[in-house]
This record gives sequence, C-alpha cells and structure tokens, in this order.
Amino acid sequence: MTEPAAGPYKVSFTRAGMLRGAAAGLPLLLGLLPFGALVGVVAAGKGLSLGETLLMSGIVYAGAAQLLSLELWTDPPSILAATLAALVVNIRMAPMGAALAPWLDRLRGWRLWGTLATLVDHSFALSIAEQRRGGRDAGYLLGVGLLLWVAWMVCVGLGHVLGGSVRLPPGHPLYFGGIAAFVSLLVPLWRGLRQDLAPWLLAGALALAAHVLGLPQPFPLLSGALAGAALAAWHEARPPPPAGQEDGR
Repeated sequence: MTEPAAGPYKVSFTRAGMLRGAAAGLPLLLGLLPFGALVGVVAAGKGLSLGETLLMSGIVYAGAAQLLSLELWTDPPSILAATLAALVVNIRMAPMGAALAPWLDRLRGWRLWGTLATLVDHSFALSIAEQRRGGRDAGYLLGVGLLLWVAWMVCVGLGHVLGGSVRLPPGHPLYFGGIAAFVSLLVPLWRGLRQDLAPWLLAGALALAAHVLGLPQPFPLLSGALAGAALAAWHEARPPPPAGQEDGR
C-alpha cells in the first residue's frame, strides 16, 4: 500500500508558477514607485552614493527598515544602531515565514534562499492568499518577490538620481502610494469576521495606543503586529468545537 502524496502539502516549484506570481505582483508596482523613490531621495540627502544606496537596497530590501536606518544615519554612521533598527523592524518576517512553512519547508538550495531573500510584505500577502486558495506552486512566491526586488532597485535608483532635481513638499499625495499599496494587501488576506476581526482589531488598537503614548517607531508597529499574530495563532490552534455545538446548542 503506497503512502498518499502528502495530501494538501504536496508542493511544486515551476517556472509557470514564478511567471504567474510576477503577473500577480504587477499592480503593486504603482505603490512601490513612490516608496522606493522616497528611499532613494533620503539616501541621497544623507550623502550616500548611488552605488552605496543600491547596495543597501539590494541586500536589505526592506523599505521600512531602510528608512528607519537612514533616519539614524550619522557621520560617521552608527552601524550598530542602524543594524539593530533594521533587525527590530524586520522581526515581523518571522511569523510570515512560519505562515508560509507549508511551501518553504519543501524548498532547498537556491529556491529556498532566493525566496527568503526576496520575501516582503507584498509577496507574503499575495502568496498566503494563493496558499489559502489551494495553490501548491511555491514558485509563485519567488516570482512575486523577484519582480518586486527588480522594481525596488529601479525605483530607489531613480529616486537617488532625480532627488536633487525633483523636490516634493512634505505630505505630497505621491507619498501616499506606499501606504495605499500596503492597505490594498489587506483585501486578499481577509477571511471573514470570525477568523480575522479580533486579531485585526487588536493589532490596530495596540499600534494606535502605542503611537498615542508617544512610543517611537518601530514599537507601535511591532506591538500591534505581534499581538495580532499571537491572537490569530491562538485562534488557529484551538480545537474545533464538538459536533453539535458549533451553532451554540
């Protein structure tokens, strides 16, 4: 008697999946443009050369962490402070990796490390939605990530080059593009009131409370994200109610 082929956890990795992921990520480029350009402008203002800016963007590849690190950038730079800031902001990647474990655990070599290196909020959101739809092609995740990585490098480079000639005032509508892209990612993640309402409300309430209390970034982001993730994990881990009690009987 042969063992079942891993049921719903059988995972493939194909070029077609990568292309499908890249196609799914195309609409996100509209929000990526102002966000990446802003990083390039700030890096130029801090005195980083184009090569240094692209090297940082290619390796770190995390807009929020890069902006926070640049805010802490001094002359001479405090490498430890910038590194710790990036670590604190990017610690949210840990629960993302856990959620994507059904795919990631079955990858090896360049497929695994390439996927992890290009994992960001956008690729996570699209891929977790694909996973929930029953998708089993892990190439989808790398396809989204690679597309966004290339676009990010281009946008950051353009921002650095054009930063001296294009001066946008604070609060310009263009800067809202990055925020709008993150908000749009919530749509495919929403599974309904029962599963997501409580974790999302807790995350938003804690983040807002931390901000009102004057806690510096990234503590509002971290407190909300970790609390919401913990509540969602607890909810997922609870055993289902006994038969006949689901409707309150």
